[in-house]
Amino acid sequence: MDYFKPEMNLAQINRISMLGLAHIGDAVYELMTRASLCEQGHTAVHELHQLATARVNAPAQAAAAERVLPLLSDEEATIYRRGRNARVNSVPHAAQVGEYHAATGLEALFGWLYLQGRTERLNELFAALQGGGEGEP
Repeated sequence: MDYFKPEMNLAQINRISMLGLAHIGDAVYELMTRASLCEQGHTAVHELHQLATARVNAPAQAAAAERVLPLLSDEEATIYRRGRNARVNSVPHAAQVGEYHAATGLEALFGWLYLQGRTERLNELFAALQGGGEGEP
């Protein structure tokens, strides 16, 4: 088993709850963010941590979701909406409810794409998010 390339078919992936997909997508998004920061030349661990946490949080991910929405296919937009509308049990203090839901939608989309092995599409969407304002990818 290569855990970097899960071998799941679409039916198996679609049986995973939206929050389950968001759980995977959160890790994918954070790993892509951390790799991007290192690629940009950031080397000090404290700086890497600060920059990563400024980008991988509900408000920043909600802003990222708004920027990426126009680029989504109908199927991707459906996954995003289902993730956004998933019932969550709690919201972090640093986020508003709407931001948290939007971030969950983005994470669910990233998880869904990752489990399909669609890394090229993940890279396209993540690249579209680069160059945002402070606190955003």
